Amino acid sequence: MTAFDPDLADRVRELLGSERGVDERRMFGGLAFLLDGNIAVAAARAGGLMVRVPRDDAAQLLHRAHVEPMIMGGREMRGWLRVAPDGVATTRQLKSWVGRGVAYARSLPPK
Repeated sequence: MTAFDPDLADRVRELLGSERGVDERRMFGGLAFLLDGNIAVAAARAGGLMVRVPRDDAAQLLHRAHVEPMIMGGREMRGWLRVAPDGVATTRQLKSWVGRGVAYARSLPPK
Protein backbone atom coordinates (compact mmCIF):
# COMPACT_ATOMS: atom_id res chain seq x y z
CA MET A 1 0.00 0.00 0.00
CA THR A 2 1.24 3.48 -0.90
CA ALA A 3 1.51 6.06 1.86
CA PHE A 4 0.38 8.88 -0.47
CA ASP A 5 -2.35 9.34 -3.05
CA PRO A 6 -0.96 7.77 -6.26
CA ASP A 7 -3.61 9.53 -8.38
CA LEU A 8 -2.49 12.91 -7.04
CA ALA A 9 1.14 11.98 -7.75
CA ASP A 10 0.18 11.10 -11.34
CA ARG A 11 -1.61 14.42 -11.73
CA VAL A 12 1.46 16.28 -10.46
CA ARG A 13 3.68 14.26 -12.84
CA GLU A 14 1.49 15.28 -15.74
CA LEU A 15 1.77 18.97 -14.82
CA LEU A 16 5.55 18.71 -14.44
CA GLY A 17 6.02 16.80 -17.69
CA SER A 18 7.54 19.74 -19.57
CA GLU A 19 9.77 20.94 -16.71
CA ARG A 20 13.50 20.25 -16.84
CA GLY A 21 15.44 18.79 -13.93
CA VAL A 22 12.49 17.01 -12.26
CA ASP A 23 13.21 14.21 -9.81
CA GLU A 24 10.93 12.23 -7.51
CA ARG A 25 11.90 11.02 -4.05
CA ARG A 26 10.03 9.37 -1.24
CA MET A 27 10.29 11.84 1.62
CA PHE A 28 8.22 12.78 4.66
CA GLY A 29 6.17 9.61 4.17
CA GLY A 30 4.99 10.95 0.80
CA LEU A 31 6.39 11.54 -2.67
CA ALA A 32 8.35 14.75 -3.20
CA PHE A 33 8.90 16.39 -6.58
CA LEU A 34 12.21 18.20 -6.84
CA LEU A 35 13.46 20.61 -9.47
CA ASP A 36 17.24 20.78 -9.73
CA GLY A 37 17.42 19.32 -6.23
CA ASN A 38 14.94 21.69 -4.55
CA ILE A 39 11.58 20.39 -3.37
CA ALA A 40 8.65 22.13 -5.05
CA VAL A 41 5.67 20.03 -3.92
CA ALA A 42 4.93 16.63 -2.43
CA ALA A 43 1.99 14.26 -2.44
CA ALA A 44 1.57 14.16 1.33
CA ARG A 45 1.22 11.07 3.48
CA ALA A 46 -1.74 12.67 5.27
CA GLY A 47 -3.42 13.39 1.92
CA GLY A 48 -3.39 16.48 -0.19
CA LEU A 49 -0.36 18.42 -1.30
CA MET A 50 2.61 19.90 0.52
CA VAL A 51 3.70 23.10 -1.22
CA ARG A 52 6.91 25.03 -0.72
CA VAL A 53 6.36 28.79 -0.91
CA PRO A 54 8.33 31.91 -0.01
CA ARG A 55 8.03 32.48 3.73
CA ASP A 56 6.74 36.01 3.10
CA ASP A 57 3.81 34.61 1.05
CA ALA A 58 2.83 31.84 3.47
CA ALA A 59 0.81 33.95 5.94
CA GLN A 60 -1.35 35.41 3.17
CA LEU A 61 -1.90 32.02 1.53
CA LEU A 62 -3.09 30.52 4.83
CA HIS A 63 -6.29 32.54 4.46
CA ARG A 64 -7.32 30.46 1.45
CA ALA A 65 -9.79 27.63 1.76
CA HIS A 66 -8.32 24.15 2.40
CA VAL A 67 -4.87 25.54 3.34
CA GLU A 68 -3.11 25.08 6.67
CA PRO A 69 0.44 25.28 7.96
CA MET A 70 2.57 22.20 7.41
CA ILE A 71 3.22 20.58 10.79
CA MET A 72 5.92 17.92 11.18
CA GLY A 73 7.01 16.48 14.49
CA GLY A 74 4.72 18.93 16.27
CA ARG A 75 6.49 21.94 14.72
CA GLU A 76 5.32 24.29 12.02
CA MET A 77 7.49 24.10 8.91
CA ARG A 78 7.88 27.74 7.88
CA GLY A 79 7.64 28.21 4.13
CA TRP A 80 5.54 25.07 3.70
CA LEU A 81 1.79 24.72 3.36
CA ARG A 82 -0.51 21.73 3.37
CA VAL A 83 -3.37 21.93 0.89
CA ALA A 84 -6.15 19.48 1.74
CA PRO A 85 -7.44 17.13 -0.99
CA ASP A 86 -10.48 19.39 -1.59
CA GLY A 87 -8.07 22.23 -2.40
CA VAL A 88 -6.43 20.30 -5.24
CA ALA A 89 -9.47 18.43 -6.54
CA THR A 90 -9.59 20.20 -9.90
CA THR A 91 -6.82 20.56 -12.45
CA ARG A 92 -7.05 24.33 -12.13
CA GLN A 93 -6.54 24.19 -8.36
CA LEU A 94 -3.66 21.73 -8.59
CA LYS A 95 -1.98 23.65 -11.41
CA SER A 96 -2.05 26.83 -9.33
CA TRP A 97 -0.41 25.19 -6.31
CA VAL A 98 2.14 23.23 -8.34
CA GLY A 99 2.97 26.45 -10.19
CA ARG A 100 3.68 28.21 -6.90
CA GLY A 101 5.94 25.41 -5.73
CA VAL A 102 7.77 25.27 -9.06
CA ALA A 103 8.29 29.04 -9.14
CA TYR A 104 9.79 28.99 -5.66
CA ALA A 105 11.99 25.94 -6.33
CA ARG A 106 13.26 27.61 -9.52
CA SER A 107 14.15 30.74 -7.55
CA LEU A 108 16.63 28.74 -5.44
CA PRO A 109 20.15 27.79 -6.55
CA PRO A 110 20.40 24.22 -7.92
CA LYS A 111 21.68 21.61 -5.48
